[in-house]
Amino acid sequence: MADMEDTGRSCAVSSRLAYFLVGAAFGAVFALLIAPSSGQETRDLLSSKANEGKDYVTARGRDMRQQAEQMVGKAKDLVNQQKEQLSAALEAGKQAYQNEKSKAQ
Repeated sequence: MADMEDTGRSCAVSSRLAYFLVGAAFGAVFALLIAPSSGQETRDLLSSKANEGKDYVTARGRDMRQQAEQMVGKAKDLVNQQKEQLSAALEAGKQAYQNEKSKAQ
């Protein structure tokens, strides 16, 4: 349960960081557009920054996918563990019932 809360907090922090970086990128683009540089220099700079942003988003998406896969794996393990415990308890209950039934006869 604590792992899920920690994951929720890390996702919230990741979201805030992503919003901050997107805002910073927009601010940088705006600053470049009003900066006194030649058109070609500005286009080259914007192109390189766009590629950097694309690479960052791709890497971040890959990281988030890996985290999601890990969480799904942990959830599956937990469900399997609970299922095994429930099956064992059910089997023990059946056995106890059979024992009591045979004692009563």
